[in-house]
Amino acid sequence: MHLIVTGGAGFLGSRLISALLSPKNERLGLDVTHITSLDRVACPLDHPNVESVIGDIEDPGLVRSLIREDTFGIAHLAAIVSSQAESDFELGMHVNLDATRAILDACRLHSKRLRLLFTSSLAVFGAGVGRRVEDHSCVKPRSSYGTQKAIGELLVSDYSRHGFVDGRVCRLPTIVVRPGRPNAAASSFASGIIREPLSGVPSVCPVSPSLSMWLSSPETVIDNLIHALAIEERLIDEDRVINLPGISVSVEDMLGALERQAGKETRSLVSFEHDARIDAIVSSWPESFDTQRADALGFHTDAGFDAIIDKFIASRSST
Repeated sequence: MHLIVTGGAGFLGSRLISALLSPKNERLGLDVTHITSLDRVACPLDHPNVESVIGDIEDPGLVRSLIREDTFGIAHLAAIVSSQAESDFELGMHVNLDATRAILDACRLHSKRLRLLFTSSLAVFGAGVGRRVEDHSCVKPRSSYGTQKAIGELLVSDYSRHGFVDGRVCRLPTIVVRPGRPNAAASSFASGIIREPLSGVPSVCPVSPSLSMWLSSPETVIDNLIHALAIEERLIDEDRVINLPGISVSVEDMLGALERQAGKETRSLVSFEHDARIDAIVSSWPESFDTQRADALGFHTDAGFDAIIDKFIASRSST
């Protein structure tokens, strides 16, 4: 089967492609043999079954031209993240909303009903929702990024209701620990306060040590995205939106895990300098979710934050 991945050159997209084409994926029951990456830059993966297409994802004609007879779906991961979507409103609307609509219409106009995986965010919830979210809590975004993702969720659900697509929406926890350089997300510090000290580099945390966040490792998120692609439609029913499992961890506890893993000297490389803009965004997000539905559907959860750090250290050793 053939799959199109938007944002295939990015952090999650490239990892999803790699995992789908790995022999280990056979146990998941999703027989993906060829993948097209659609992004504004080339996909970094060198694989004979990966086609890298550079172009604008908001062009429905381009998306339609990539759909083949053996295409079973599209994984729409491309996005402008929280802080950047807030500071560059037009770009955020263009990529996070216009492109989502264009992809949905490309699916709608195709002769065969395609499966569409859309990655959303806990940013669809804002102040007033409460610090713990239930499966059917109302979205109340307090950022442009959260608003754009909430609209995307509604569109995927409505296109699915009409039978245009077989949609499934995954609300992602904050992903830590991300390798490489910090990105433009408001939550980027959550990776930085672990990643940088482990490399002997100081890191500044812009929020209070008492702030708790809903977190998941990159490895677990990728496993859950593959599971979302593979799961039978009848199990999802009419509710297309799934809160992916995570763990609720305070910044203080994150640093405690860092100290257990790497010692007090490494922990001392983290300092605190309040940033009101970042704090306002991140503190509006829920810190805990009721994931009974996701658990019942077979999605996975990290064992704890120490385990997340272990995975990051192991991934650095293998590269």
